[in-house]
Amino acid sequence: MKKIKMIKRSVFYAFLCAAACGTTLGSEMKIPKNAAEDTGGVMAKSYWEMWNDDVNARIDRDIEANRKADAVFNVGKIADGTRVNVEQISHDFFFGAHIFNFDQLGDKTLNAKYKSLFGTLFNSATVAFYWCKFEMERGRPRFAGEYWDSQEYWANCSDPKSQIHWRRPPTDPVINYLKDRGVRVHGHTILWGNKSYNIPLWLYDKCLEGDEREKFAKIIKAPMESGVRNKPERYTEFYEKMSNEELDAYLPNFGKNLRREFVRRVNLLAEYYKDRVDSWDVVNESLEEFADGYMNAGKVFCKGKRYGFMPADYTYEGFQAAQKAFPESVKLNINDNPYGPFRLDKYDDQINSLISRGCKIDIVGWQMHIFDPQIIAAIADGAKPKNAQYEMHMRKVTPKQMWEDFKMMESVNRPIHMSEITISAPDNTERGKMIQAIITRNLYRMWFSQKSVIGVTWWNVVDDCGAPGEPSISGLFTRCMDPKPAYYALDELINKEWKTRLELVPDSSGNIKFRGFKGKYRISWKDASGAEKFAYINVK
Repeated sequence: MKKIKMIKRSVFYAFLCAAACGTTLGSEMKIPKNAAEDTGGVMAKSYWEMWNDDVNARIDRDIEANRKADAVFNVGKIADGTRVNVEQISHDFFFGAHIFNFDQLGDKTLNAKYKSLFGTLFNSATVAFYWCKFEMERGRPRFAGEYWDSQEYWANCSDPKSQIHWRRPPTDPVINYLKDRGVRVHGHTILWGNKSYNIPLWLYDKCLEGDEREKFAKIIKAPMESGVRNKPERYTEFYEKMSNEELDAYLPNFGKNLRREFVRRVNLLAEYYKDRVDSWDVVNESLEEFADGYMNAGKVFCKGKRYGFMPADYTYEGFQAAQKAFPESVKLNINDNPYGPFRLDKYDDQINSLISRGCKIDIVGWQMHIFDPQIIAAIADGAKPKNAQYEMHMRKVTPKQMWEDFKMMESVNRPIHMSEITISAPDNTERGKMIQAIITRNLYRMWFSQKSVIGVTWWNVVDDCGAPGEPSISGLFTRCMDPKPAYYALDELINKEWKTRLELVPDSSGNIKFRGFKGKYRISWKDASGAEKFAYINVK
């Protein structure tokens, strides 16, 4: 393991919190819901014209139709005038976040605040299983924690973000914590072609045979690196000019062994966790190869533009391996970012193709990242820069276009998980934080209203805790866990507006009837003798 320089925590974290954190916000945070409430002019007129009263009325109707159900429960004989308390205690819809910074915030109080969100605000958590950091050495997976995963280690670490296991905690302590709190567990990700953030370096040594090692050296300009972004220029001209058939013949054993290791990876996780992880991203971000026609079923390699080489047809092969290895109850997800010039209309094609070939795809993951603070500022200010990036992001926040996009995905006939959500603030001013909150509130309402959507997962919960290149102000909390307006916007929706609490009087037969948000309820009352009674029911 890499030796990390350590220093005392006292000065470093005092400085960090002083520098990163603003004033703690009050609990009565008022988030404007329309132009009339936005008296401070946080958002431009053109933004509120998109999210007008008619749009919000349609969203309200869809929430009523898609997220609520009717229920009847009989409490028997009770004293006249006795009221029955109906309290929703959990949602069927899952509101999630990744939990990549488990015990890594450098202070017990900060870690406790962070972890307490899971089971209060979030009922689902995405756990990091990135291969290169989960299995740094072949056959030595990081299920259990070691000293360098402890709160003490991170409290004495001078530069957390430079550590190779930053945002990659061991999985058992995280999953045990979540299970104890009744939080749904989602594993991310099993297979992903990214050579920097997922594929372990030892894979090349283990899979190359004989003279293939010398041959492999001729197709790359420098050794593969972990922890940095993909570099298209890493491959030599010799490799770039190769056809897929030539690559198949050039490194045949390497390709076959690579496929074998991918299957071993699936089996390792399935055998260890069985059904303790509720769902998995089996394959992450493979759409580009499919859309460009690089999957190459029946070949040795998939030679695509994005990842270079991968085992041929690896998305199909990954699902075939996963559905054999995992229990039927475990949900298998495909996950991607279906935005861009060709992707959305190809994503449904890819999923339908895989299903038609016998793949068990239970849930469709749909990423939505707005990383660029300037784009958020342009959306809020009503600016319309003439560039493709802005137009692509406007597709993500325009109600009319969003309705069309969800309509396009109906053909796959699978539930959708809004799996990775980033909504950055444009800056760290109070207005900037409020812009983030308003956009967050409106998008969550839209996603919650969609019949096909079963959950939404926020990506970076804490500021300055993202991956390299991600914005430092996209969290719901500051770096020292002070809540931002976006947190209050979500808490208001999840724990207040979208939770049913009622007091009802039974009819003459002892029945109570109500319509409430789908989930688990606690019913409590006093019977005719005055004894306390309660029962739990599910409203579906």
